[in-house]
Amino acid sequence: MSAPMNAAAEAPLRGPALLQHHAGRLHTKVGAAFPGSHAVFRGHDLHRELRELEWVQLYAYGITGRHLTPAQAELVQALWTHTAYPDARLWNNRVAALAGSARSSATLGMVAGMAVSEATVYGGQAALLSMSFLQNALRRVQAGEVLADVVWAETARSKIYGYGRPINSTDERLPWIMQLAERLGLHDGPHLALAWQVEQVLLTRYTQLRMNYTALHAAIIADMGLSVREYQLLRVPVFIAGMAPCLAEAAEKPEGVLFATPCSAVDYKGAPPRPWHGSKSPAPPA
Repeated sequence: MSAPMNAAAEAPLRGPALLQHHAGRLHTKVGAAFPGSHAVFRGHDLHRELRELEWVQLYAYGITGRHLTPAQAELVQALWTHTAYPDARLWNNRVAALAGSARSSATLGMVAGMAVSEATVYGGQAALLSMSFLQNALRRVQAGEVLADVVWAETARSKIYGYGRPINSTDERLPWIMQLAERLGLHDGPHLALAWQVEQVLLTRYTQLRMNYTALHAAIIADMGLSVREYQLLRVPVFIAGMAPCLAEAAEKPEGVLFATPCSAVDYKGAPPRPWHGSKSPAPPA
């Protein structure tokens, strides 16, 4: 009879023991730099073995540890280029452009714009919630549930991100991406098919809730096998190409003129002007 396993040896490290295990060393599987010699990127020599990869492929490989196919990499890049809108009125572009107008550094302006791109209503959080819903809905439908029941249960609990658009319910980017996806043979994945079916369910009650770029983006990436966490990292550069020209143009104009608003243009309905009586505060009530 074999001796029982040592439960203490199998227990995960905690507290000071965990910190001591990591003290003075970096435990990593993603890579390391050896200045003057070489760099390792997920077990491969970056300069000898991975130098032929396109940037999108290298970026995705760093996140997932898996290689995108050339078709997948082309579609991911298209998802980025097709939403590169150089319009400084857009919420994240506005942040980058105002940084340029204020003569902040380009890096700070771009990073600030990327930070607000995580917004729930329009940005990254909406995309993550959309992907989570599509993955969960697909599992439930494959287990035998009716999609309409899944959709209406979700709308009763929360909102389904990726459907509807504040200004115009038609998303001009979808036909172009679907055309490319079909050419690349990436148009009929299960999450993407489900996303279109969700749209049809929603339209039976809400005519404005057409699928937008968020759901399309999330469904395509889900069909590539990425997790929500991996998707969050992959989509970081999605708006950068639209931000940069806004910041650059704002920096070329006189400082502070971007979206200048005179006081006369402010429709103020608050308290009327009050006289300032100096620094003495009224005595507290007895």
